Amino acid sequence: MKNEHREIIYLHLHASDRFVISSGIGFQEFAFSIPKPLQNLLLLKHRFDDGEFNMNTLLEFVTQENLPQLLKEDVNGYGDFCWVDFDDEMGLDELEGYEIAELLYLGHAKAHLKPPFFRKLNNHYVYLSHDDGWFNKTYYRSLDTFFYMLTKLLPLKMERLKLERTWLGIKKKNEYPDVPVETLMRLSHLMAEGMTISLKHIQQTRSRLEIPIWVLGDFIHMDDMMESFLDTVGHEPEAKIIYQRKTREWAIIQK
Repeated sequence: MKNEHREIIYLHLHASDRFVISSGIGFQEFAFSIPKPLQNLLLLKHRFDDGEFNMNTLLEFVTQENLPQLLKEDVNGYGDFCWVDFDDEMGLDELEGYEIAELLYLGHAKAHLKPPFFRKLNNHYVYLSHDDGWFNKTYYRSLDTFFYMLTKLLPLKMERLKLERTWLGIKKKNEYPDVPVETLMRLSHLMAEGMTISLKHIQQTRSRLEIPIWVLGDFIHMDDMMESFLDTVGHEPEAKIIYQRKTREWAIIQK
């Protein structure tokens, strides 16, 4: 089932604490879809061999210059892969013991003691994953950034899955436009319940694509989520994301 999970995107939005539990979104896809390139990353849990060492935190970090190397890594194979972005190393050197303890707790428990946004780091994200892309918990300084990321992610996913074909069955390249953020925000109430977007079950006609959405509920264990998904997929979806081929426009249909 894990081999198929990239075609099934689970999203559970916790707006009050500004985090999203997800499955089906990997580190590389995340990095390519967020509004601005990542800066430096403080590695809380990882197996990356080429990080630099910070003496104050006793943790390794990756500079923006070395980030392309990390993006080529199979971070899914790390087990736990957790990081916090930061502006510059001076911020790491200024962290006090209690702040370092909060960071270590984030990596260890994948949960926050206090809102996990640190003035000295000026971090926009806290990225906590296990078997990256299978279970991810990501904190966003602004949830607007989460919705923006989704506007880029869906077209990226669809292009990678090469869903677009000619009627002769020959694959052809198609660059899907971004999904308008206002369109995706109409799904926020379903995200708050815990929903799946299934690219595996797209329905295609000459004029449009229909991407089904099912509400599953609150899951921490993604094996349980997938079992629930397989039980639910035979039912009518709660909503659909519609792509009109001719106008290249996106829309949402809900029950």
